Amino acid sequence: MIYNEYSNNIAERIGHYTQLPFEVPQNWSWTTLGKIGKWQSGSTPNRLNKDYYNGNIPWLKTGDLNDGYITHIPEYITEKALNETSVKLNPTGSVLIAMYGATIGKIGILTFPATTNQACCACEVFNGIDREFIFLFLLSHREEFIKMGGGGAQPNISKEKIINTYIPLPPFMEQKRIINVVNKIFAQLDAIMESL
Repeated sequence: MIYNEYSNNIAERIGHYTQLPFEVPQNWSWTTLGKIGKWQSGSTPNRLNKDYYNGNIPWLKTGDLNDGYITHIPEYITEKALNETSVKLNPTGSVLIAMYGATIGKIGILTFPATTNQACCACEVFNGIDREFIFLFLLSHREEFIKMGGGGAQPNISKEKIINTYIPLPPFMEQKRIINVVNKIFAQLDAIMESL
């Protein structure tokens, strides 16, 4: 594969690390998930306050994550809930990951602004990094996140564990090429499954 320089000197912005899991190509850079975007977890407005629900702001629960683009969220909260509670509005394109319970490691990408509950962590990806590349990394890393969550009836990972996870980051155009190759493979797998 061909390697390009980082757009906007991204390698300098994210820094380099020692004690790395494995070697990567020269133009790639090791960093952590916390360095590639702004991460925040959500909140659940008080259910007893009827003024907080049935508004016009989508409120995602981890069961709404579909390992793809999020195009529908069934529950909504109000502007009052957004203004009076710790719930946060995540912009279109945010990458989401479930942190608790049976849905731990489930992911999604928002196609519209939305809030989430506290069991979900959202990343607003920085410029020069492709959100689909981060999505694919989280997908490939799911088993590791599940192991981090430990056993028990309610396994969980924290935002801190997520943002401290190492990621090998290629130049932006290389990210795009990787995404295209993986999407072609997924399409071929889908075609095979449909033909069975």
